[in-house]
Formats: sequence, structure tokens, C-alpha cells
Amino acid sequence: RGRLKIAVAAMAARCRLAARFHHVHGTNVRLDASRTLATRVESFANGLCFSQEPLAPGQIFLVEIEEKELGWCGHLRVGLTAHDPQSLEVVPEYSLPDLVNMGDTWVFAITRSHNRVTVDGEEARARSPAWEPFLLIERVRIPRDTLVGRSRPGRYSHILDDLYKANVLPATARRSRIGVLYALQPDGTADMHIVINGEDMGPSARHLPTTRPLYAVVDVFASTKSVRVIPVEYGFPSLQTLCRLVIQKHIVHRLAIDGLDLPPPLKSFCQHK
Repeated sequence: RGRLKIAVAAMAARCRLAARFHHVHGTNVRLDASRTLATRVESFANGLCFSQEPLAPGQIFLVEIEEKELGWCGHLRVGLTAHDPQSLEVVPEYSLPDLVNMGDTWVFAITRSHNRVTVDGEEARARSPAWEPFLLIERVRIPRDTLVGRSRPGRYSHILDDLYKANVLPATARRSRIGVLYALQPDGTADMHIVINGEDMGPSARHLPTTRPLYAVVDVFASTKSVRVIPVEYGFPSLQTLCRLVIQKHIVHRLAIDGLDLPPPLKSFCQHK
């Protein structure tokens, strides 16, 4: 039991460290002080970002679309790369095709639907129902609640929440949450999975090498103006999360949180996450 607690604590610490952007990024990107919010300040390109640390097998790097920008064609792009951002002499202008053309990089544009890679004779796997508390990908078990986007508190926001839970709204909408991870395979390689609002899109790329560290790639491209990293807890929930669950259990609607005698950061966490 002691070893399990140590392993869980180590994984949680690693997840917290990786749940922010690398200080190396595209020339049009501005990061906030916590390096969890990335905003493209001008143009439509040079918005390339990376995870602070390489991902562990089964560790998801999750972002939420904070702001959109009208007038551009194209959306957020996500994936994985074996290139250490620190080693890049120049951050490429685009993830597609510039970074991909450097090799050992797998990136896909997020659209209303996403194609999965299949092998001959393989049928699409049944997806777990949206109401199940955990999303299962291979042997990876992720709390689904964090993976689903939520509207900001306001009139009819509860209706928007229901739409997100049903995955009705497009993947490129504000408040949508997009994640990327890789799952180890018996042959020693890995499959890359993209998760959209709690739904696994299936393997997007197969046979990724696992001999080199793999970093998450997030390209804040075109109509996507700003994205925020969302930490995902593995193992035991934090005290903050437990407080949120208790508070939400005893209120009718998230707007009622405004009237509670709570610290502003806890109010924001209960309403927005």
C-alpha cells in the first residue's frame, strides 16, 4: 500500500508539472504568468505551443478553448512530437506541415469530426457511454468529469452543459476540451489518441516510437484565439476537488455559488471547472 501511495503521488506531481505550456513557443503566442493560458496575439499562425514536460504513457494533456477569433479559416491542432522544444533552433510557423515535416511528429486538425486509423479487418470499438464516470482507453482510466467542457455561469448555462455532456456542440466551440495522450502497445510502440469533450476519437496515429520522450503539441491556429491547460487528476482527488463536489451537490444551480460565503478562487473553481 505504501508503494502504491508513493507511485500515485509521483504521478500526480508529474501531471501537475506537465499541465502547463513550455516556455518555448511560437512568436505570436503570449503565455500568462502561470503558463497555463496561451493566446495568439496577432495574425493566424506562429501559435505553436508544447507541454512543459514529456508525457508519461496514458497521461493526457488537456486544453480548453477559451476564446475564438472570427475571420479565419481553420481551427485548433493537437498532437505529439518527439522533438524537445528546447532543442528547436526556430519554432516552426505551423504544426501542419512544418513541424510534421521534421519527422517524429503526429498532429491533426480538430474539426467537427475526427477520423480514426484502423487496420484491415478491424471494426470500430464500442465507445463507453457518456454517463460512465471514467473514460477507458486501452488500460488507461481517466475521470470523465474533467474531460467535458462547461459553459460559463449565466442564463441557460445548464442547457449548454447538457449539450456538452451529450457531445452535441462542435469540437471547435468555446469551452470545448481537447486532449491528447498515447497508449502503449504489446509490440513496444504506442497509439496516439485524441479525446474531445470526454469522447475518445480512437487511434489517430499508430506505431509511435517510445524510445524518445513525447511532448504534447498544441497549435493555437486561425479561428482558435486562446486555450487554457486543464489539469487532470489521477489517483486520489485533491481537497479542492472534494470541496467542489460537496458544494455542487447542495446547490440548485452554479449561479447560486455567487451568494455563498467562500473565497473568490474557490467560487471560480466551483463555477468554471
